[in-house]
Amino acid sequence: MTEKVWLASYPEEIPHTIDLPQIPVQQFLTDAYNEVPDKVAVHFMGRELTNKELYQSALKFANYLRSLGVEKGDRVAIMLPNCPQSVIAYYGILYAGGIVVQTNPLYTERELQYQMSDCGAKVILVMDILYPRTMKILNETKIENVIVTGIKDYLPFPKNLVYPFIQKKQYGFSVKVEHSGMNHLFTEIMKSATATEISVDFDFENDLALLQYTGGTTGFPKGVMLTHKNLIANTMMCDAWMYKCNKGEEIILGILPFFHVYGMTTVLVLTIMQQGKMVLLPKFDVEQALKTIDKQKPTLFPGAPTMYIGLLNHPDLSKYDLSSIKACLSGSAPLPLEVQEKFEALTGGRIVEGYGLTETSPVTHANPIWDNRINGSIGLPWPNTDAAVLRSGESEVLPPGEIGEIAIKGPQVMKGYWNRPEDTAMTFNDGWFLTGDLGYMDEKGYFYVVDRKKDMIIAGGFNIYPREVEEVLYEHDAIQECVVAGIPDPYRGETVKAYIVLKEGKKVTDKELNEFCRSNLAAYKVPRYYEFRTELPKTAVGKILRRKLVDEEKQKMMEQEAK
Repeated sequence: MTEKVWLASYPEEIPHTIDLPQIPVQQFLTDAYNEVPDKVAVHFMGRELTNKELYQSALKFANYLRSLGVEKGDRVAIMLPNCPQSVIAYYGILYAGGIVVQTNPLYTERELQYQMSDCGAKVILVMDILYPRTMKILNETKIENVIVTGIKDYLPFPKNLVYPFIQKKQYGFSVKVEHSGMNHLFTEIMKSATATEISVDFDFENDLALLQYTGGTTGFPKGVMLTHKNLIANTMMCDAWMYKCNKGEEIILGILPFFHVYGMTTVLVLTIMQQGKMVLLPKFDVEQALKTIDKQKPTLFPGAPTMYIGLLNHPDLSKYDLSSIKACLSGSAPLPLEVQEKFEALTGGRIVEGYGLTETSPVTHANPIWDNRINGSIGLPWPNTDAAVLRSGESEVLPPGEIGEIAIKGPQVMKGYWNRPEDTAMTFNDGWFLTGDLGYMDEKGYFYVVDRKKDMIIAGGFNIYPREVEEVLYEHDAIQECVVAGIPDPYRGETVKAYIVLKEGKKVTDKELNEFCRSNLAAYKVPRYYEFRTELPKTAVGKILRRKLVDEEKQKMMEQEAK
């Protein structure tokens, strides 16, 4: 155990440790139902569900799953955007004793088949437009039942009548599914199933609540086994960190997708625990997000830097009132200082960078929101969390200021990878979970990420951290988004390339950017190449896919060499 020097930097309102109640995740919803049954829990495009409606709907879904043969420990997949059905199903699966498997609706048939085969799900809940894709992979999986729903199912009148026409125009087809055999309609389940409570044996330490698949940037995605303890712990840590938030009063904007662990913890679970209201959007659309904030007045907005950047650069930003937002926890990618300052000036709220991984449920560090913030740092380890910087490949804890691999211990750290004991063993060193991120800790216990181990650029023997170069580029007035990567170079081994999206109406040349970087960076860190794009490849959460750009460069080089 390391000395937790960071505790001295905690604001006095944040506890050093939290007593974790040994309850299942779904107990949060049961408590909300018992304590404030008539309070609105979910808002979706004008439709609202109270805690009572949500609780009873989740129990109906749970009982229907049991009637389909789902037993404790069985995996049930959800392939939906953020909508009321995704909330109902999540808690319903847990009430039934099942394990939730969140699936990205953007998955191709190959990706979906791999994940369903790997997790062994017996039932999958899908959006109607994804039904044909799902049916094509069934024979290669253990799926026995498919439950189908549509966005229109939870839209208010008359939106529910209009939406099918919009959908057909948008996707070019409409899907008709009968409620028979292995196919089941969500709307019919809500009409026919009973909302009776289900008794399930429960082990706080070991029972899985969620199989969350990693992004798969290296090799195949792995199923991260997250227990009820992991999720309860991280949700309560998050609640403690937001000490100025009031139980029952917060409105949380749910743009982060629930199929990403970040959205799952900070919206899907935290809102129910706090007995607040989640305002859901099925995807991130800048104009829709601005209208929703202006009208629904969310107080908390967990998001990713690309989301905040998108809002700040919308041409009609001044038409919308964003002053309801009092706190934002930014994750999935580094938060540029310029973005932080502009967003705070706009909203009057606070936005801080957090840090975590799928394997840690996800948050391990964050800057204090209202006091003691240090820009450029990922902040302090959360309560009940131990963190250290280890010498690469060893278990030696390095002193403050020395760069090594950031490692974590805590109740939010995963149980392991699903059916991958060797990968699990490789990810732990002497009880420490190895993050794969290089960084250091200062004398006050604040941690800093310099970059992913695999993203570090080695050019001519120099170590270059893309994040440092990106921070400089973001200071340039013309740049809206950027990412820096190391591309193959016959002389230097690797060289630095910047991929850039310019702000609307702005222009800048390679030469001007080169001069700007040279005035702010050592010569060996300055990008040798600049590529201007209209957009950058991103995950569903808005994380820029650096590796995809590197792979594109390698493919281009191979094609040139083949000529």
